[in-house]
Amino acid sequence: MSWLTEFVRPKIQKLVRRTDVPENLWHKCPSCEQMIFHRDLAKNSHVCQHCGHHMRISAKDRLELLFDGGKYQTIELPTVPVDPLKFRDQKKYIDRLKTAQAKATYKDALAVAHGEVGGHATVIAVFDFSFMGGSMGTAVGEGIVAAAELASVQDAALIIVPASGGARMQEGILSLMQMARTTAAIEKVKEKGLPYFVLLTDPTTGGVSASFAMLGDIQIAEPGAQIGFAGRRVIENTIREKLPDDFQTAEYLLAHGMVDMVTPRTELNETIGRLIDMIRRTKPGAAIVPIKDAQKKTAAKPAKKTETEGANTKK
Repeated sequence: MSWLTEFVRPKIQKLVRRTDVPENLWHKCPSCEQMIFHRDLAKNSHVCQHCGHHMRISAKDRLELLFDGGKYQTIELPTVPVDPLKFRDQKKYIDRLKTAQAKATYKDALAVAHGEVGGHATVIAVFDFSFMGGSMGTAVGEGIVAAAELASVQDAALIIVPASGGARMQEGILSLMQMARTTAAIEKVKEKGLPYFVLLTDPTTGGVSASFAMLGDIQIAEPGAQIGFAGRRVIENTIREKLPDDFQTAEYLLAHGMVDMVTPRTELNETIGRLIDMIRRTKPGAAIVPIKDAQKKTAAKPAKKTETEGANTKK
C-alpha cells in the first residue's frame, strides 16, 4: 500500500468524518412523542412544552424544585439490616441493592431534607422511583419516621412526595409493617398541630398509597399522575367491568374528591408555601384598625320628633 492510502486518506477522513452526537441531548416525550432538547426540558422542570406531560424526575431535582432557592440540607438516615430475609429470586437481593446504589444518588429509595418553603421551616421526604421502583422497605420506613421526628423537633411542616410501586417484596412482611409504622409517625406530627402535606406524583400505588400517602391534611397531585392501589387490569378482572380511560389519574381523583388540588410542577413551591403560610400564620398579616361603633353613637342621640308627634304633645 502506498503512503497515500496509509497516511493521507485516514487523516482526511478524520477531518471530514461527522462527530457522533451524544444520545442524551434529545428526549422523546412519552405522551405526544415530540423530541425535546435536553436544556429546554431541564429549564421547564422536565415538563413537555408541547403537551404539558409531567415526566418523572430524580429525588435531587425534586428537592431543588420544592425548597426556596433550591437550598436544603439532607440528613443521614438510620441504618437497617441489609438483607434480613436472605431473599433470592433470579438474583440475590443484596446484589440488587448494590446495583441500585451504584446508579442512584442516595443509599435507598428515600431522601429526607430540611430547609424552607415559602419562608417556613419544612421537612421534605422524597421518593426516588429509579431506585427499585421506589419500593418501600425497612430503610424507607425508618426514613419517614426520621422525617416525622425531625419535623416535630424543628416545629416544621412535613411534606412527603411518594413515587412508588408499593412495598418491597424482597423484605416480605417487614416491608408491610412499614405501613403501620409510617402511619403512627404521621399521627404524632398531627398531634403536635404541624401541617402534613402529601404531593402525589407518578406513580403512587400499592402499600404506599394504602398508608401515609392518603393521610395528608392537604392532598396535592401533579397533572396526569397515576394514583391508586391495585393495577387497572387486576381491578377489571375482579369487578368484570371496563374502567374509564382516565381511571386512577390525578384529574379523576380530583373530580371524585380523593385529592384537594392538581398543581403544575412549576407552581408547586409557590402553592405549598402559600398553604403552609395560611395554616401556620396565627397572627393577622397587618395591624388591626379599630372601627368606631356607629350604632352606639346613634343610640345615644335622642330621636327627632315628627310633626305629628309634636302636635299631639301640645294638645
